[in-house]
Amino acid sequence: MLPVARLVRFALLVVAAGLAIASHGAPAADGGVPKPTIKIETDGKCVAPAEEMRRNHMDMLKHQRDKTLREGIRGAKVSLNGCIECHASKRTGSVIGHEDNFCQSCHAYAAVKLDCWDCHQPKAGYKATGARQ
Repeated sequence: MLPVARLVRFALLVVAAGLAIASHGAPAADGGVPKPTIKIETDGKCVAPAEEMRRNHMDMLKHQRDKTLREGIRGAKVSLNGCIECHASKRTGSVIGHEDNFCQSCHAYAAVKLDCWDCHQPKAGYKATGARQ
């Protein structure tokens, strides 16, 4: 049998873990997971309806990435720079870096790693050195 002190420590650890899990991400009013903050701060129309973009934007970007890398086609209707120009926060000028920023809020909600920014600049108006446009 465990000494009483160890039992008390174990019980406190279980209670603390339960509280930490319960307090992490309070459920939305309807009992579900809270929805991300989505602010589109630039007037205009997106290249596709919102539902299509939610489901397919990553495929659209990969397709354009391949055309850019293999064929040198830049400035197409669907491009990472185009997305950033429309969706960057007016306050930060970026699509990441704050929980309210467009890309970061949705990707955090969906638990998807944003690896675009390992190579690309997340700020509006950025022109890469040597880019031919």
